[in-house]
Amino acid sequence: MSKELALATTLPTGNIDAYISAAYQLPMLSAEEESDLATRLRNDNDLQAARVLVLSHLRFVVRIARGYSGYGLALPDLIQEGTVGLMKAVRRFDPTMGVRLVSFAVHWIKAEIHEYVLKNWRIVKVATTKAQRKLFFNLRSSKKRLGWFSQEEVENVAEELGVKPETVLEMEARLNNYDVAFDGSPANDDEMEFATPANYLRDMRMEPSTQLEQQDSEDNQQEQLYTALEGLDERSKAILEARWLSDSKSTLHELADQYGVSAERIRQIEKAAMKKLKTQLAA
Repeated sequence: MSKELALATTLPTGNIDAYISAAYQLPMLSAEEESDLATRLRNDNDLQAARVLVLSHLRFVVRIARGYSGYGLALPDLIQEGTVGLMKAVRRFDPTMGVRLVSFAVHWIKAEIHEYVLKNWRIVKVATTKAQRKLFFNLRSSKKRLGWFSQEEVENVAEELGVKPETVLEMEARLNNYDVAFDGSPANDDEMEFATPANYLRDMRMEPSTQLEQQDSEDNQQEQLYTALEGLDERSKAILEARWLSDSKSTLHELADQYGVSAERIRQIEKAAMKKLKTQLAA
């Protein structure tokens, strides 16, 4: 059986150990075979060639995915994401560049796994900026002991990874925190207090006193606005009402035609009236 026929076999599903074992048993390609298959894919869009290239490199996906098992995510999911990265690499691989596919694909495989880990390690994203993403995958390996970093260790890590010390401290705090259920079990069955956020993060928006205070504030603001409007001349008041307080707001050109002036003159009147309103409301 040729390598291509052997690689055309279907891998077992439903059992991760059997899948990994089968992936390691698939034959590897020589440089000439790899170049020929990549050329067929690139020039003729040969999907069978692409499939052979992917299958022959699955062992590398498994090896890389195992390196991320310490994040508490399922190995099958990590392998799946790494395989997506491998397929992207196969599609973009150029055999004329003089490098082997595995050297090119490793960056795509890691990129997909990194993205998956960052999205699923915690409910709340722990790394959003470029510096934070760099720290996330390097901070653990930089720790020399258990516990929090000393100031010297923070500065050494920051210098080594090219980030600010404040970024190191922030990421260390994020990594040492954990997700808490909003509404969970009591901390102690003998106590009435609950240790979950639902106990102490109360939603005050529907409280009668809060709603009354909000309504009073809105009424007061509206009263101040109409009092300030009364202090304007009739034309300025009419323009502001037409531009901002009417259900069918007028344009500058419509008001210009109505008052027989230019649109720029209407804009100037509006600007002066708004400035006067702000002054009266701030008093």
